[in-house]
Amino acid sequence: MLKLMRESSHSYPWLLKSIMGIIALAFVITMGWWGFGEQPGAVVASVGNLTVSHDEFRRAYENTYRFYKDKVPGEFKDETIKQLVVDQLIDNRTWLIAAKNMGLTVANDDLREVIMQIPDFQKNGSFDPEVYQRLLAANHLTPAIFEAMEAEEVLSNKARMIIRDAVALTPAELAEAQALTLRQTESDPAKAAAAKDRAMQDVLFQKQQRALMAYTESLKSTLSITIHRELL
Repeated sequence: MLKLMRESSHSYPWLLKSIMGIIALAFVITMGWWGFGEQPGAVVASVGNLTVSHDEFRRAYENTYRFYKDKVPGEFKDETIKQLVVDQLIDNRTWLIAAKNMGLTVANDDLREVIMQIPDFQKNGSFDPEVYQRLLAANHLTPAIFEAMEAEEVLSNKARMIIRDAVALTPAELAEAQALTLRQTESDPAKAAAAKDRAMQDVLFQKQQRALMAYTESLKSTLSITIHRELL
């Protein structure tokens, strides 16, 4: 079942994007009743000198479980979802280590811009400091803690972007995208051009995902990784 879920992510790029977003949203204001904080509890996993707390794992698990229940047909075992979530959280820690190895940093202005774009902190289409403070307080978060969490997410995304941007399609892959387009019969030139662009983007996205996975696995092979499965 886990293999099927991962294979579906390759076949349907939107699915993988959604899963990655849902895991990331474990760090954003979505469920105030969880009691966000510095997460001092039990450690579910360790990656190098970084850890994944039990509280963080449970938030990500609940978000992912609801996603599959609402968006993906079929029944999924708890163990399957748990494995998918812990794998993604370990990958997130791995990318944070990658960012540090690359010497990446997050400027205060960049972090501020990211936070101001979060819809939950906006009112009438603009960032509202009062809403920001109120939501953080409701989730037992201080601005310093939340901003540190967001800074780590931005760092990880920067590292991923460096690897993604280094990927380009070969002539053979461009031909593959062209072949996908030719299978679709579109008499409207505009629609045909749009279909060609979509095909190229899909082929590129899948190649980028393979590059990201290969980089992640290579880095993980150099790290000490421990999972406390009895806590999942």
